[in-house]
Amino acid sequence: MHGAEGLRAHLTELGIQLPCDDAPLPAPTSPLARPWELGGGLIAPNRWVVQPMEGWDALADGTPSPLTYRRWRSFGRSGAGLVWGGEAAAVTPEGRANPNQLVVTDTTAPALGALRRALMEAASEAGHLAPVVGLQLTHSGRWSRPEGRHPLIAFRHPLLDPRANVTGDESVLTDGAVEAIVDAFAHAAALALAEGFDFVDVKHCHGYLLHEFLAARRRPGAWGGPSLEERTRLIEHVVSAVHDSAPRLPVGVRLSLFDLVPHRRGRSGRGEPESVDLPYTDAFGVDAADPEHPDLTEPLALVRRLPEIGVSMLNVSGGSPYYVPHAQRPAAFPPSDGYESPEDPLVGVARLLEAARSAQREVPTMPVVSTGWSYLQEYLPNVAQACVRDGWFGGVGIGRMVLAYPELPSDVLAGRPVDTHRLCRTLSDCTTAPRAGFVSGCYPLDPFYRALPERAGVLAAKRAGRRTDREREA
Repeated sequence: MHGAEGLRAHLTELGIQLPCDDAPLPAPTSPLARPWELGGGLIAPNRWVVQPMEGWDALADGTPSPLTYRRWRSFGRSGAGLVWGGEAAAVTPEGRANPNQLVVTDTTAPALGALRRALMEAASEAGHLAPVVGLQLTHSGRWSRPEGRHPLIAFRHPLLDPRANVTGDESVLTDGAVEAIVDAFAHAAALALAEGFDFVDVKHCHGYLLHEFLAARRRPGAWGGPSLEERTRLIEHVVSAVHDSAPRLPVGVRLSLFDLVPHRRGRSGRGEPESVDLPYTDAFGVDAADPEHPDLTEPLALVRRLPEIGVSMLNVSGGSPYYVPHAQRPAAFPPSDGYESPEDPLVGVARLLEAARSAQREVPTMPVVSTGWSYLQEYLPNVAQACVRDGWFGGVGIGRMVLAYPELPSDVLAGRPVDTHRLCRTLSDCTTAPRAGFVSGCYPLDPFYRALPERAGVLAAKRAGRRTDREREA
């Protein structure tokens, strides 16, 4: 592929309609440089967004470590106008996806406030306008892995229970336990407001707890049922509780707008869908009759409701890193425990961007952030500029790319050439590392992580994954 014209030709071959400009424009002429009204009096100075990522390097008590501070300073240095949560922070210790994830409690809140201030100081030192900074609030539910505790789930799932080591009904949350988690979200939001965060994200994506409730058709009681109205009662309850606890704090939602049937690594190393009985009704945003494809009917109905229930902004994602990573974060290379993409990753990029475009059409005045950009690599600014100019959505959210090349937004806005040596090449080491028990970071491209002794362990995990593939093929 040679230049933007080559990308456009490849997209045409794949049957993908995705705009791509010949070259990115500098500020102030670039569409990516336009200020962005987010509601609640918040104005982001530009359209670049740092996506929330799950951290693996907090201290055991849920407070930031020096590595966490380093990462948040790089977010500030990026020049992005909006930091959507920085990273996922659990509202209860048992809701952590790993024992080294941030937690929002009365004890940890001051340290989280210091983390935000470090980000703002880094932005100021780099000469950037102050970004809008939120905190993503989460409960990992099925994927929670705090030490000595079992996962917590909305309902028994025939395909995902074995993956999460769920063996009995003791993991299913009672209605009373759900109420306690709602209270935890509300309290965490009040703490975030007190520590100076501009908004909170009530996380509804990637198979984590609140997202799972959107698919709880077989759950009895107050928080589940066959109708969309029954399954969205919880999101309305959580957002209402947050507003009651922190009345001046805007609320965003990061939402998996679609899902797919879980995939596994086949004998060839490529992802293959699991066999399911039809209709497949245990997911949100899936075609029940053909669960390898999305169905946005219910998700878009929820999107239309979001402004009515008090949600100010939307961040669109899809799928889950635990069972359909090719849909959630298109990549050239899988993590050590993953599988090769069953499709050209550009198909996954287009699926995510089209989902955000669909959401923006439903709520034209709501700020919508898009997801799925890193695989575009050097063409990311070209496509991002075209999509924002053409009104597909308002913001361009980058995650893994910020770990590898945090200054990409500021370089593009300043008219500097993109440093191709620092671009994320979607090698997936930032995922392989925590799956193998090491801190997450960009081991191939960030000199700091490349020099860590843990890099040897990451490389060993990758070799082990390739060896498993060879054994499977044999």
